[in-house]
Amino acid sequence: FLDALEDRSLRRIKQLGIRGVCMGRLDTGGLDTWTDEILKRHMDRIAEADLELRNVMFNPSDRVRFGKPGRDEDIETIIKAIRIAGRQGLPVMEYNFYAHRITEGYAIVPGRGGSGLHEFNYDRIKDLPPLEGQEAHSLDEMWANVEYYLKAVIPAAEEANVRQALHPNDPPAPISRGSDQIMSTVEGWKRLCDIVPSPYNGITFDCGVTRELGHDPVETCRYFGERDQINHVHFRNVVTRTPNLDYTEVWVDEGQVDMFAVMSELVRQKYPRLIYPEHPPQND
Repeated sequence: FLDALEDRSLRRIKQLGIRGVCMGRLDTGGLDTWTDEILKRHMDRIAEADLELRNVMFNPSDRVRFGKPGRDEDIETIIKAIRIAGRQGLPVMEYNFYAHRITEGYAIVPGRGGSGLHEFNYDRIKDLPPLEGQEAHSLDEMWANVEYYLKAVIPAAEEANVRQALHPNDPPAPISRGSDQIMSTVEGWKRLCDIVPSPYNGITFDCGVTRELGHDPVETCRYFGERDQINHVHFRNVVTRTPNLDYTEVWVDEGQVDMFAVMSELVRQKYPRLIYPEHPPQND
């Protein structure tokens, strides 16, 4: 993610042959700070480096994800930001809908040449309770909350011409500190896209997470691509030992995902949006 917009960073990115960039957030803070002027300033700064801002990630509030009082106000804030994005020509907004992201299950293990790889093992975290002051959330609860959210937001996204991309659960542990995860299965991805069938209600297709779940990334890419619901792509490789539970994120050329086949499928689909090589291994 491009969080610091220094000219040198933009120049370095352009030198790599990159045309489009994504951001974790605007440097002003959350969506409640968005204005047309602020977003345009970021997009213009990136355009000066002959790049395009094509995606900004955000996280819906706890009140939205957990169906708490005040969620309607927070959803209105998101809708306002989507309309600003539409007016300024930002094509995609990516988001998460975690009950809890169980990153506690990661460890760094040695890779080739002394590089560091992220390994996930569910045994490390399967018995962890909810964090202090939080509660566990059921699958039914999380599905009801995301359905409420999508039915409110996607019509506004369609009107503004701003695609929404929900990232799958990563790590895709079935239970995360007592909470079920709606996007920890490919069937969950499909269910999500069927709640409001629209190109504006799509996913971030992650070929690495697909293999973490034990599925064929090319077939999965084809399923969502043929429905025009791939709105962002994360491009990385993994070695999975037990689906959902035990895997290592590896260098792009050494895992179980046929990366060329995935890219070929995206080309066949004429996929036009970002491809982001996320979770790089630690290296010198």
